[in-house]
Amino acid sequence: MSLSHFLISGTAVLMAMAAPASAAGGPKKTVVLVHGAFADGSSWSKVIPLLEAKGLNVVAVQNPLSSLAADVDATRRVIDAQPGPVILVGHSWGGVVISQAGVDDKVKALVYVAAFAPPKGLSVNDLGKGQPPLPWASALQPDSGGYVRLSAEGVAKYFAQDLPPQEISLIAATQGPPFAGIFDEKLAAAAYESKPSFYIVASQDGMIPPVAEAAMAKAIGAEVTELATSHVPMLSKPREVADVILAAADSVK
Repeated sequence: MSLSHFLISGTAVLMAMAAPASAAGGPKKTVVLVHGAFADGSSWSKVIPLLEAKGLNVVAVQNPLSSLAADVDATRRVIDAQPGPVILVGHSWGGVVISQAGVDDKVKALVYVAAFAPPKGLSVNDLGKGQPPLPWASALQPDSGGYVRLSAEGVAKYFAQDLPPQEISLIAATQGPPFAGIFDEKLAAAAYESKPSFYIVASQDGMIPPVAEAAMAKAIGAEVTELATSHVPMLSKPREVADVILAAADSVK
């Protein structure tokens, strides 16, 4: 064996030893995080580093919140860009988005975080028909284009009441106003019918009644974790939320 052959072979062995395990086993799993209404991708800021520390690739979608189709398209583009299996996570309105976008073959598991999971053919507003308006509806501030914001007081009282004041102010300032009409758009596909689902019920939620969250989780056959949080468990209890996402990722072989 020549010296050059020895060096080349030795280098190859060292490179193989140094390569991450995921490289040998194929593309890494990716967690795709889908925010809800009155939020943006930064709502996952505390969860992302916890997932990355466990070796997962993580991408947060920035939803336009202009229509269900637009949000699904934004999510599908992120899914399409991933080389390996996807764990799709949705918060609040993002639950509707992942239910429809999650039919993609790359998506192997769904995680709902205090999220809507309506039956196929129904909208978010359909779920509340015949019920009195939820208290936070009085905190909505519509603009001239039909988009709505939550007042700072509404964020503090209903959306994120278990966070420190400075974090509540940041949420109010960075919120993504949804087009009000999206809540009348009906779910056209339901990935939870064929894929494993996990659901975090926020037992102190002021936006979606916790009893409704529990009912939706049961209806889709999800594995349920209950956390004593406001509507934003990923900000008030990020480690516990990350643990549920990691469990979903571990279920993907």
